[in-house]
Amino acid sequence: MEARSSGITNGETKVFHPEGGVDLQSYQLDMQILPDGPKSDVDFSEILNAIQEMAKDVNILFDELEAVNSPCKDDDSLLHPGNLTSTSDDASRLEAGGETIPEKNKSNGLYFRDGKCRIDYILVYRKSNPHMEKREIFERNIRAEGLQMEKESSLINSDIIFVKLHAPWEVLGRYAEQMNVRMPFRRKIYYLPRRYKFMSRIDKQISSFRRWLPKKPMRLDKETLPDLEENDCYTAPFSQQRIHHFIIHNKDTFFNNATRSRIVHHILQRIKYEEGKNKIGLNRLLTNGSYEAAFPLHEGSYRSKNSIRTHGAVNHRHLLYECWASWGVWYKYQPLDLVRRYFGEKIGLYFAWLGWYTGMLFPAAFIGLFVFLYGIITLDHCQVSKEVCQATDIIMCPVCDKYCPFMRLSDSCVYAKVTHLFDNGATVFFAVFMAVWATVFLEFWKRRRAVIAYDWDLIDWEEEEEEIRPQFEAKYSKKERMNPISGKPEPYQAFADKCSRLIVSASGIFFMICVVIAAVFGIVIYRVVTVSTFAAFKWALIRNNSQVATTGTAVCINFCIIMLLNVLYEKVALLLTNLEQPRTESEWENSFTLKMFLFQFVNLNSSTFYIAFFLGRFTGHPGAYLRLINRWRLEECHPSGCLIDLCMQMGIIMVLKQTWNNFMELGYPLIQNWWTRRKVRQEHGPERKISFPQWEKDYNLQPMNAYGLFDEYLEMILQFGFTTIFVAAFPLAPLLALLNNIIEIRLDAYKFVTQWRRPLASRAKDIGIWYGILEGIGILSVITNAFVIAITSDFIPRLVYAYKYGPCAGQGEAGQKCMVGYVNASLSVFRISDFENRSEPESDGSEFSGTPLKYCRYRDYRDPPHSLVPYGYTLQFWHVLAARLAFIIVFEHLVFCIKHLISYLIPDLPKDLRDRMRREKYLIQEMMYEAELERLQKERKERKKNGKAHHNEWP
Repeated sequence: MEARSSGITNGETKVFHPEGGVDLQSYQLDMQILPDGPKSDVDFSEILNAIQEMAKDVNILFDELEAVNSPCKDDDSLLHPGNLTSTSDDASRLEAGGETIPEKNKSNGLYFRDGKCRIDYILVYRKSNPHMEKREIFERNIRAEGLQMEKESSLINSDIIFVKLHAPWEVLGRYAEQMNVRMPFRRKIYYLPRRYKFMSRIDKQISSFRRWLPKKPMRLDKETLPDLEENDCYTAPFSQQRIHHFIIHNKDTFFNNATRSRIVHHILQRIKYEEGKNKIGLNRLLTNGSYEAAFPLHEGSYRSKNSIRTHGAVNHRHLLYECWASWGVWYKYQPLDLVRRYFGEKIGLYFAWLGWYTGMLFPAAFIGLFVFLYGIITLDHCQVSKEVCQATDIIMCPVCDKYCPFMRLSDSCVYAKVTHLFDNGATVFFAVFMAVWATVFLEFWKRRRAVIAYDWDLIDWEEEEEEIRPQFEAKYSKKERMNPISGKPEPYQAFADKCSRLIVSASGIFFMICVVIAAVFGIVIYRVVTVSTFAAFKWALIRNNSQVATTGTAVCINFCIIMLLNVLYEKVALLLTNLEQPRTESEWENSFTLKMFLFQFVNLNSSTFYIAFFLGRFTGHPGAYLRLINRWRLEECHPSGCLIDLCMQMGIIMVLKQTWNNFMELGYPLIQNWWTRRKVRQEHGPERKISFPQWEKDYNLQPMNAYGLFDEYLEMILQFGFTTIFVAAFPLAPLLALLNNIIEIRLDAYKFVTQWRRPLASRAKDIGIWYGILEGIGILSVITNAFVIAITSDFIPRLVYAYKYGPCAGQGEAGQKCMVGYVNASLSVFRISDFENRSEPESDGSEFSGTPLKYCRYRDYRDPPHSLVPYGYTLQFWHVLAARLAFIIVFEHLVFCIKHLISYLIPDLPKDLRDRMRREKYLIQEMMYEAELERLQKERKERKKNGKAHHNEWP
């Protein structure tokens, strides 16, 4: 059948229609092909079924002209011409270049010895390994599946054997159809609304004005980073029967490298290595040591002698290093489409979420810095800190037994000023803002995820029915029942067995939480004991700042305990998760993730909760102190308040943990890789490094974490908790998180590109169970911030004093002049002669006035010793308590109402994305209707031509 072409001919894409076909432009004048539009994930299975009958008559031309002009070229063809390596070589280039290019391919380590078959996967084993029979059966079955194999011994160790695997086109096509791999199917057609002349003139004026504006510095340079997005094409599950519908320029490059390795891995997971139903899969061979490693290859070196601006990118890995993992582009947006194409959708979604989270931290960090600067600006006008600094005649009671001396209230002047930097009038506003910010962040992430899912062909993608874990299958292979989905018998776990295992697992979780509480209790005892020790220290600096020294050392010890317990938690979480025997890998991953997050969260925040809500709350009063085991007196807050302890706890833990995590993430792989290279240089000389093939270079890199992206997500989720849960006590937390994340993105990128073996590209629709954890942290942050403001800070006592007991009582004012006398009103009087024998200080306080002291002051609302009920609670105490409870209720209800309102007002799908999806659905129906109509017309013509026309209509 002949074909004619119609469409855009001015250097743009041409659209070919079969003779006698329906030209969409004839019935929809305002449809155009937009080569720069976003991609779609529209399911075309119905379309393909509808036009299958027309397959014999519809021919899509794939001649040279189409291959040159089509926008849906393979990714590798977009690299800089003239500087292409094996990553961009295709069959046409091999034919044109003769034997020169295959010789080049032989030397770069990305092809077989013939220089034509690309290496899609690498298996590594040792000849001395005893599992030779299993490997032989496994490799024989690999060849039976159609995969090509080639073996190579290591250059530095002849005992190490590399097995190179290549999937021919027939194997790729067969398994791509089984795996429902979506490939470019047909160009999109969009509806463009008609524009009036007036609006067109305005657009032209705006465009001319934009030319004078500076370019956005955060945008990636288009010349450096070519447009690597798949062009404006529909995608559909690949089908060999309807292969003529797919846009294929070259079979060797139709499936990109990530897709090829994913298909090969899928095959290897289903190949037997022994006779038996359960003796299948590469994972089991890796577990029992038959193979040492299995990985896809990187696309060559990430460095080049020539500049990327002048000579272009050597390969996609080099492009990622220059435009993403390099420290010089720390302020640039991430090339997420290239990340997704090289590492897969799952890793691409992680970096998309991390970039979105980092971007959303900018307003939070700005407001937090503003609150801190507001505290600095208003420091000289703060009446409370002024009174503390001027209170030279107020003598405070000792904060510990015997060794702690009496002290002037003015000695805590510096701490009062530092407290004002974090606890000021803007703190409540910032707490509300951060609660709302957490909701906005999650809601807009859902919209961002929807756009990414649309662009990356994930809208209608669903995970295939997961296979049963081998451990589950081996444990319950004797009991089987019919799977309602597949209709096949499968191992079955009885309900009683499952419940008993869950109970044991829950008991283990409870026990580990008790271990954390015990560790916190140990820190509390340390703080109680060392306060007296530091108070009797020889150095005056430590002796005069005993409480701060106690807090600082306790936080450092707590951090060391946190790091040690993390190692224990990982082993316990693995044990408990394996004890539960989850059925599938996703169930195992979700169970393990939940346990590890719970352990890490409790471990990291338990001491912070103690300082925020228990420190100094249950100490009693002078003469009647509460004690641990009737021995150690509970620790009191500093005379300037407990907030300074909470600030120190959060600041030290946050900085130390982020610094340690960054070192372990990048420093450990760097040291390991450096040590490996050093051993090679010592044994074989430095010149041998140049001749290493790519598989040997990648084998010497560090493998990706055993739990995938778990560690990366966990670090960021815990940081999100620090940023939101106690943010009212530490407004600089978002700023520290922002600075860390800017570094974290490049650290992770550098690690993935240069220090790790290339991970297997896998698909995912979202960030999984982590989104639910983020929502839980957002709810918890509202509650904790309400309690921090009401209980930990002095916001409520000051408010009650200003409106009820201060100079402005009854006037409805709460300015600084209304706080005059607040410090004196917040301190109670204690008679020194009422001290217990074990609490009585060694000094009598004569150094202050020349005579022994009779009275001292302490933070509380209690009656004086000469009242009817000595040291009983005053009416002001009950007013403050009622105000605190009322504030907690009002704050939580108000913030939760705002959060739910924002969640309701922000739709999960952007309007333009929803309109595009509806438009595409409409076009699909139109194309199906036109295709069916043309089929019927053709059948009628054939019947008439053959003289077999029938008139069955009613007269």
